[in-house]
Amino acid sequence: MISETALTQPIGPNAFGHLIHSSGPASDAMWLNLYQHDRAAVPSQSPRWGQAVAAAGNYRCNPQDFHFADGSHAVLPLFTRGVASLRYAWSPPPAWGFGGLLSDEEISPDKLRSVLAHLETLPYVGVKVRPNPLKEHVWAEAMRPGWASIPRLAHVIDLTGGFEAVKARFRSNAGTNIRRAQKYGVEVEAGNSDRLIDEFHGLLELSFVRWARKQHEPAALARFRGLRRDPRSKFATMAANLGEGFRLYVARLGGRPVAAILVLMHHQAHYTRGAIDEGLAGESRATYLLQATAIEEACRLGSTHYHMGETGNSASLAQFKSRFGAIAIPYAEYRYERVPLASIDSFARSTVKRVVGFRDAS
Repeated sequence: MISETALTQPIGPNAFGHLIHSSGPASDAMWLNLYQHDRAAVPSQSPRWGQAVAAAGNYRCNPQDFHFADGSHAVLPLFTRGVASLRYAWSPPPAWGFGGLLSDEEISPDKLRSVLAHLETLPYVGVKVRPNPLKEHVWAEAMRPGWASIPRLAHVIDLTGGFEAVKARFRSNAGTNIRRAQKYGVEVEAGNSDRLIDEFHGLLELSFVRWARKQHEPAALARFRGLRRDPRSKFATMAANLGEGFRLYVARLGGRPVAAILVLMHHQAHYTRGAIDEGLAGESRATYLLQATAIEEACRLGSTHYHMGETGNSASLAQFKSRFGAIAIPYAEYRYERVPLASIDSFARSTVKRVVGFRDAS
């Protein structure tokens, strides 16, 4: 594991309430143990995912280890970038899923508040945490002064009862579209092979151009941004580290890839990327068959929830997700900064968008 120099820092029980000791970076063994036993864990909180982030994203991995007065224990996967006093920390970095605490028992707001207080003491210019949306109630209650909350919206499917029960909760138009895809002859292949990564990434590059058109963004700029955020090598690294937990589902018509999704599998599954050749896939409703196939596999593997990712303010995306029984979950990303870097970054991005005439597609 790539980690920073240990920031060992004993903490007395009177300093931050429930937290009595932070031993700095957690060991891989401790991190893995909590990940395997925390039923609320999502794949982007795993040590193997951390290795992929460090290798493909050029981040340094510094998972924080916490012990509480009642004997319970937690780990916060944390990643940094920068030099000396200009380092920033994320859990996880942008475009790398959900983060937040892993623990051997339910984390109370008081315990989480003590963790946040400790994070404020670390030598970073800022810390940003994007927790599991299903944990929002704890994070909202635990917030301390000085932390900003950035509103988000995600959709999540409860997989209770197995696939037949989940399918019974699909809206009728979802079933209609799934059957339509089957009648069109859409075939779905799942796996993590290099060939599937190639097909998925080829469709993703087509999507960059489509999004650029909708957002009135120069195609070259959109492609540059997309490939910078999601190069093919990133997905190859994910697949190498997660193994069978990295699942690509590619839909084909007449042997030609027309749509694909990436789903990470664990206690809770996470649909994290989608790509489509809109001209070929639109009429076939291939995306419906892709989602149904992935949801069925998540149920078979014992996942308790199927996260459908960030929805933002897109009404059409929210409608699509709700057809599979997904529930809208308002949550927040939390940020603590000593220097107002987020405001500076927001101003710079807004300026560029005005110059290019950018329009929010949603």
